[in-house]
Amino acid sequence: MFDLGRYRLDTPGCTDKVFLDSAGSSLPPTAVTDSVIAHLRREAEVGGYVAAAERADDLAAAKASIGTLIGCTPSDVALCDSATRAWNDFFQAVPLQAGDRILISEVEYASNAISALQRARRVGAVVDVVPSDAYGQLDLSALETMLDDRVRMVSLVHVPTNSGLVNPVREAVDMVHRVGGLVLLDACQSVGQIAIDMDELGVDALSATGRKWLRGPRGTGFLALRRGLAESLEPRALDLHGADWTAPTEFTMAPDASRFEFWECDVAGRLGLGAAVDYLLELGVSTVEEQVSERAEYLRDELARIRGVTVRDLGEQRCGIVTFTVDGYDSGDVRTALSRSNITVTASPRGSTLLDMTGRDLVSVVRASPHYFTSYSDLDTAVAEIGVLTR
Repeated sequence: MFDLGRYRLDTPGCTDKVFLDSAGSSLPPTAVTDSVIAHLRREAEVGGYVAAAERADDLAAAKASIGTLIGCTPSDVALCDSATRAWNDFFQAVPLQAGDRILISEVEYASNAISALQRARRVGAVVDVVPSDAYGQLDLSALETMLDDRVRMVSLVHVPTNSGLVNPVREAVDMVHRVGGLVLLDACQSVGQIAIDMDELGVDALSATGRKWLRGPRGTGFLALRRGLAESLEPRALDLHGADWTAPTEFTMAPDASRFEFWECDVAGRLGLGAAVDYLLELGVSTVEEQVSERAEYLRDELARIRGVTVRDLGEQRCGIVTFTVDGYDSGDVRTALSRSNITVTASPRGSTLLDMTGRDLVSVVRASPHYFTSYSDLDTAVAEIGVLTR
């Protein structure tokens, strides 16, 4: 049985406000903050090296927990400082040359698109956009017609930053693999709220952050690779953690995904990330997915009843992100107005998902993202305050 009271007690930050921004940076449970603070205090007592050595097993356990969460082996997980770093580390390691093609979707996140365009310009590759279908999802038929033997990599965004839709993955992956391309899944907005299994999805790599639905610390994330893929990739940057200096002019890279890691890192943050994943695993990913989905659908239904409010979410399958606009208001002004009533939402501007927002003639949307610790009373409070704006 889902014990909402327990999870709210474990989340002190939700008791004095209506918090609807887990798609931005969620509220960590006490177990996560305690883990981070305890390690920082230990570093102050014995120094960072000794403190890290004491927790070596726990750092390894964090990778094991991530592997359990997303269905891969711990050796295929690299701990990073953000989803953007994880995405870029993989993307920059994929060999590209003039004439190669990179495919992105219309809901591509700005950081990914900028990186793809920059590298394509540098090497003479081409970035092509796979259009969306009538539901706003990746158009699988269009993808199939665009694929050829020059496609080296396809970036799939599992859940866009500006909409609650969930993109089809497995069907797209199978198509891309038939022409020898690699698939990088941006799971920044899906890990932590949706059950994910890399083997079932078939993706070659997955990037994710700790600070959103996983409820981990900022400055944490991870890259997960298909089994055995790391051996064929050379990261753009290496250090003495990702490789061994074996002779004056020789080095040997780590045999697994740790070649994508650096020796210097935020140990406390990574321990906090491990604590966040363990907290989620104990609760149960399927339970979280159900609770988040129910809250999001409730919020969409209630918002749709308010004259002057338009829910902007697309997709046949939807998740915990709820986006909307209010007639006569800039989305940033809605965010500011709600903050005065202790309601936390955010605004997603056109620049974050330029192609999709431009295609839908949207300047920005208000984004609300209730997590499982959000009460229905919280949602009713938010709906009531949004209704006040329209009057």
